[in-house]
Amino acid sequence: MTADLLPAAFPWLLFALAFVAGGSVKGALGVGLPLVAMPLLSLGIPTVQAIALLAIPVLLSNLLQAAEGARPVHTLRRFGALIAAQFVATAVTVRLTLALAPAQLANLVALAVLLAVVLMALRPTLHVDPARERAVGIGVGLLSGLLGGVSALMGPVVITYLVALRLKRDEFVGSISVIYLAGALPLYGTMALHGRIGAPELPLSTLALAPMAAGLWLGRAVRRHLDETLFRRILLAFLTLLAVLLLLK
Repeated sequence: MTADLLPAAFPWLLFALAFVAGGSVKGALGVGLPLVAMPLLSLGIPTVQAIALLAIPVLLSNLLQAAEGARPVHTLRRFGALIAAQFVATAVTVRLTLALAPAQLANLVALAVLLAVVLMALRPTLHVDPARERAVGIGVGLLSGLLGGVSALMGPVVITYLVALRLKRDEFVGSISVIYLAGALPLYGTMALHGRIGAPELPLSTLALAPMAAGLWLGRAVRRHLDETLFRRILLAFLTLLAVLLLLK
């Protein structure tokens, strides 16, 4: 995707729809921007470019969320091992991801979305022994880093783990925003080092803030007027459809 091809070849309607939809889910549930925007964008552009376009919205939204409610020192102290494992796994996986063919990467994204659907649908009620929290956290960090490096979808695994820890809502939101931010840094940093985020992508990624903001506003309105259970069911059906379309692409 080069700058001179953008006006004719870039799917602008899909671009706007992806970030409005992703922002709406994040506004309604507090998470889910990459989970929705990534597979939608991947229907029209190569997956690596889709990940690149998410850079500014993901970094900024998680930075703001972390600044609002997070206790970074507490989060780093408790989840430092998870964050370190996630950082390394993400950086290593991104380098391997960039060597994959577009079709292979699209299939991996579809599988990551289906995994997210399963976790969101089943909501496994796990219990983590406090004595094993650090060891389990390292495993979660490695798995979320693997998924993040392939698809930018590190969230479902981390959410499942934090839910298992029975965190209070404020601590959950603050912790997950710091973990997401820490995972996004090696993802986009490694892509930038390999020349996959540059002059064509950064202006578009910044432009994506506008439809994302519209989506956030819409999602908050939905949260006030639509039953959350119904919203989740609609979201799961939509994500399953996206995954199937990616597999057939």
